[in-house]
Amino acid sequence: MSDTSTKTIPLAVIGEPASLQPGAKQVAGDKIARSPVQFADVPVLRKPSWIRVRIPSGNSVALLKAKLRENRLVTVCEEASCPNIHECFGHGTATFMILGEVCTRRCSFCDVAHGRPKPPDASEPDNLARTVADMGLKYVVVTSVDRDDLRDGGAQHFVDCIAAIRRDSPRTKIEILTPDFRGKGRMERALEILAGNPPDVFNHNVETVPDLYPNVRPGADYAWSLRLLQQFKAQHPGVPTKSGIMLGLGETLAQVQATLGDLRAHDVDMVTIGQYLQPSAHHHPVLRYWTPDEFKALETFGMSLGFSHVASGPLVRSSYHADQQAMEAGVAA
Repeated sequence: MSDTSTKTIPLAVIGEPASLQPGAKQVAGDKIARSPVQFADVPVLRKPSWIRVRIPSGNSVALLKAKLRENRLVTVCEEASCPNIHECFGHGTATFMILGEVCTRRCSFCDVAHGRPKPPDASEPDNLARTVADMGLKYVVVTSVDRDDLRDGGAQHFVDCIAAIRRDSPRTKIEILTPDFRGKGRMERALEILAGNPPDVFNHNVETVPDLYPNVRPGADYAWSLRLLQQFKAQHPGVPTKSGIMLGLGETLAQVQATLGDLRAHDVDMVTIGQYLQPSAHHHPVLRYWTPDEFKALETFGMSLGFSHVASGPLVRSSYHADQQAMEAGVAA
């Protein structure tokens, strides 16, 4: 497994964002151009064979999308351009994205739109619960955009969705993939709210190694994310915690191993490791494609640290086969 350092991407502070109407989306170049970071020109790497995705036959994706639109729901599978969308939609599973389609942050790796979000939709928990019941899902992942505009970061809306799903589908296991709830008093408020109806699995992604945060996650804080994971686990020792990182953004092997060590030291039970894929030419470039053998070696290393489950592979994403991961951790029936 190579530990070769990759090219450092210089930063350049640029102007403040233009005023946006609530719900208006900034995407791709418009979003990244207003980011506090910009990227130097780097060579475009050819995608290796192991990350090419075969699109299956059939119209199951179109049918599921129609059902989601009917209930005014959004999936992160669509908004984040996940490479596994055809496989997951093909067998009737999805990760639902609540609290709108507009994020208050401008992470350089992410394809979700930036802007000023609309107020939370009070009917969304019931719409989500109805869709989960209609689809007969045994395991569901609920995530959201960052909502720095809300005092609780959207925690109450998460709890409302958990309660609605459990009301209509009491046997369904629920994993939530939350933002970092960063801000004065926001984490404490969010954790207090979540304690009223905790999920079956609590997931928050650190996304990358700490040295790359200024380029990859402007507005986020590595130590803050670790603290959130550890504090939730301290409050709910029986609920598995989970996190995920991407490779190919300029990290080294030593940095990845150190990050895995940090996650385990903060009582994280499960971890996902996948290859970063550039959503558009305007986003953070892919600086290296890690090989399947390297991902396998990281899985072995992670298990040696004491994680209950490590999903490591080029196309692994935080919610990919989440039900299987949870089953191996003793959650899903």
